[in-house]
Amino acid sequence: MAQGSSGIRGARVGSGPLGEPERGDLAPRTAVSFWCGKGHHTQLSFAIEAEVPPTWDCPRCGLPAGRDRDDVPVAEGHAPYMTHMGYVRQRRTQEEGEILLNEALAKLRGNI
Repeated sequence: MAQGSSGIRGARVGSGPLGEPERGDLAPRTAVSFWCGKGHHTQLSFAIEAEVPPTWDCPRCGLPAGRDRDDVPVAEGHAPYMTHMGYVRQRRTQEEGEILLNEALAKLRGNI
């Protein structure tokens, strides 16, 4: 049994020829390099008319990357992990905490 072959095998119907004449010319571009704090180098292509941002997120580690290799931007600090007690101490003074603790102990002992 012979199988028929199609002239558009492996291509989408109506896709037409590929290439620059079909899509038009690209805008003139410039290559811009960015470096992060871990030394990763990223080179991006921007249109000449486009405003190049001062920083870019590194695609490898996520740190901010700048255009100057010797003066890379510093990542914004994040608050360290705090326990429940750390948050309580932010809201209460030591004296208030002792009063609350004594009230809770009195309830547990059945004095109130």
